[in-house]
Amino acid sequence: MTAAIPPDLSVALFAGIALGCRRGGRAVFAGINFALGAGDALALTGPNGSGKSSLLRVMAGLLPPAAGLLRWQGAPVADEPEAHRARLAYLGHLDAVKPALSVGENLAFWIDFHAGDAGSRDAALERFDLLELADLPARYLSAGQRRRLALARIAAVPRPLWLLDEPSTGLDRESIAALEQAIAEHRAGGGIVVLSTHAALDLPGARALDLGADAQVAA
Repeated sequence: MTAAIPPDLSVALFAGIALGCRRGGRAVFAGINFALGAGDALALTGPNGSGKSSLLRVMAGLLPPAAGLLRWQGAPVADEPEAHRARLAYLGHLDAVKPALSVGENLAFWIDFHAGDAGSRDAALERFDLLELADLPARYLSAGQRRRLALARIAAVPRPLWLLDEPSTGLDRESIAALEQAIAEHRAGGGIVVLSTHAALDLPGARALDLGADAQVAA
C-alpha cells in the first residue's frame, strides 16, 4: 500500500475535504482529505482512539462531521443523505445478527429489506462458507461465523461504496482469503472500499491513511 493521498479532490468519485470530528468535546481528528475513484481502496490504520471508526461513521453519514464536507461525484453528500445511504454498505463492530432467525433467514431478511435480488442469498452464503449452515439458528454461530454472515450481507446486496470497520475480526485464514477475494471483485467492478484494519490484508494498489501519524488533530 502507498501512503500518499492524491491531492486533486475535484476529480474524485468519493472525496472528503478538511474533515474534522469531535466526540465528547474532544477533537478526534481534523484536516482529513481523501480522494477515491472507481476501483480504489483506502486502508485506515492507527492506534486505538485515533479515529478510524469515527471517520468511517462520518463517511457513512452516521456521524455529522464537525468540519469539512463529503462529496460524491462533486456534489455534497449532505444535500442528499438518502441517496448516499442507498449507495453504501457499512459494516461496523457489531454483526447485527438476529439470533432467533436461521442463518439463511437473516440474510434473506437483509436482502428483502434492501430490495435486493433474492437469488443472491445462496451465492453470498457459499462465498463465506455458510451455505451448509443456512438452516441453523443464528444463536448457535461462533463469533467468526457471525462475522462471516455480516460480510455475506455486504456481498449479497450490491452497493458501489463499502465501508468496513475491522472486517477481518474473528476470521480464520480461509475466511480472510474469502474477504480479500470479495474486495478484489468489488474493486474490479468499479466499487470503492474504505476499511480500517490492524491485520495485514492483501489489498493490491490500495492507499493508506495512518490516522495516528497523518491526521492533523486540532488543539
